[in-house]
Amino acid sequence: MDNTFPWLKNYPKGLRGQLNVDQYSSLVEIFEEGFKKYSDRVAYTCMGKSLTYAEVDEMSRHVAAYLTQEAGLKKGDRMAIQMPNLLQYPVVLIGALRAGITVVNTNPLYTPREMEHQFTDAQVTAVVILANFAHNLEKVLPNTSIKTVIVTEIGDLLGGLKGGIVNFVVKNIKKMVPAYHLPKAITFKKMIAIGKTKSFEKVAISPSDLAFLQYTGGTTGVAKGAMLTHRNVAAHTIICQEWFKPIIGNQDIVITAIPLYHIFALTVNGVLMFASGAHNILVTNPRDMKAFIGDLKKYPFTIITGVNTLFNGLLNQEAFKEVDFSHLKVGIGGGMAVQKAVADKWEMVTGTALVEGYGLSETSPVLCCGPLDGTHRQGTIGLPFPNTEVAIMDDQGNPVPVGERGEICARGPQVMPGYWNRPEDNDKVFFHKEWFRTGDVGVMDTDGFIKIVDRIKDMILVSGFNVYPNEVEDAMALHPKVLEVAAIGVPDEKSTEAVKIFVVKKDESLTEDELHAHAHEYLTNYKRPKHIEFKKELPKSNVGKIIRRELREEEAKKNNK
Repeated sequence: MDNTFPWLKNYPKGLRGQLNVDQYSSLVEIFEEGFKKYSDRVAYTCMGKSLTYAEVDEMSRHVAAYLTQEAGLKKGDRMAIQMPNLLQYPVVLIGALRAGITVVNTNPLYTPREMEHQFTDAQVTAVVILANFAHNLEKVLPNTSIKTVIVTEIGDLLGGLKGGIVNFVVKNIKKMVPAYHLPKAITFKKMIAIGKTKSFEKVAISPSDLAFLQYTGGTTGVAKGAMLTHRNVAAHTIICQEWFKPIIGNQDIVITAIPLYHIFALTVNGVLMFASGAHNILVTNPRDMKAFIGDLKKYPFTIITGVNTLFNGLLNQEAFKEVDFSHLKVGIGGGMAVQKAVADKWEMVTGTALVEGYGLSETSPVLCCGPLDGTHRQGTIGLPFPNTEVAIMDDQGNPVPVGERGEICARGPQVMPGYWNRPEDNDKVFFHKEWFRTGDVGVMDTDGFIKIVDRIKDMILVSGFNVYPNEVEDAMALHPKVLEVAAIGVPDEKSTEAVKIFVVKKDESLTEDELHAHAHEYLTNYKRPKHIEFKKELPKSNVGKIIRRELREEEAKKNNK
């Protein structure tokens, strides 16, 4: 706290606490501490196969040795990891970090064009990719700086016979591996075998070294790499540990259905839970609800993280009600707003709270979270984290009075220093060169609890009034026949814009008239949907976040015909 912003002295700050966030010089120290403390514990389970902390320690050393001694990668080089949640992911991730390499997490469902942009922008020189997506890499490889290609298959760490059978079925029966030609690539298994024969020399890593280039659309524009330093993520881990103290037990069993390439799963499930000695259940394909719920029935899980659509999807499966929730302490929702209807139903079915957290790739990611001691307030994103200052500002970077809407801005040790090679974007995304602008609209109450209203660019303008899609979606999702709903603004001659909603039915008998009547009860006139369209499904990102942009683009095409 300094005198540059004297108003902060009286600004609500939630649960404060000034922690020592510089206990570790790097993320590697956190992982190595975990290896020593929890060596005999199970660290990860995926598809019925488990790895202990000691086994992850050993294999990640082999990865680091291969990358530095055989592949010739140096500290600070960028390496992409492109695969879903598999046992190979944490092994490669930790191995790369131990080698001082900057990890570029890559969505495996990216198109070749998206891959090329990310790989060239980050100047990636190595990639570990699942064979299922290698055909896309083949298309763009000549246009990149990639020299080292390691290809893994789904069953590579599942053990002898089982692993071989899984790989055979995936490739030859299910035809999930399109043909590819990457003659200079080596296999994951060969990388481990060669790494075993090499001696790994520890790399000196400083807090300011880059741990991750985490690509994001940011608050505006093209995908760009948020530079997350070792200090950013180590500090985030220390702060999270303090926040999770009310619930962390002996060995928690954590359900990780969000992919590890997503910032939420990467640092909360991947780093925090590892540092806490937890047992991570990696879910490779959460869209396969039958198999997913099978895992939930098999393991006495204590913590589950996810996004609103994931929780909603589970709640609409009859088999989910048969799961044993007696060990469950909490569900943590992030990535998008948790709707009240979903949170209420979750608590009714599971008997535990669904607590919302909030953050961005640029902030490692968590800035705020509902308290985990039972004092959370549904409908809010909770309180600012310790060591984290959150302010609601106007478009000039001045604080707005408590209770008024403005942009959520933050500063803290988990906030990135900037975007990779994009100084012009850095100038736009920080107020006063230190307050990160989230691009989200929020309101803070006198106790410091924050309610997120929406993203600035998603706001709908109806006759001069601001309408926030989240508010409309929350209200319409309360209708018992609605499964999912998304709201956008469409052009209107009389009111500039009108609200249009896209609805996926839970009950086929649902009609537009019923929805209009429901809106009349829950929303003031200018917020009510003027247009309603029923759809079989809504466009979503790979982590289940509804993509309103695609709905707007669809609508624009219709209007231009």
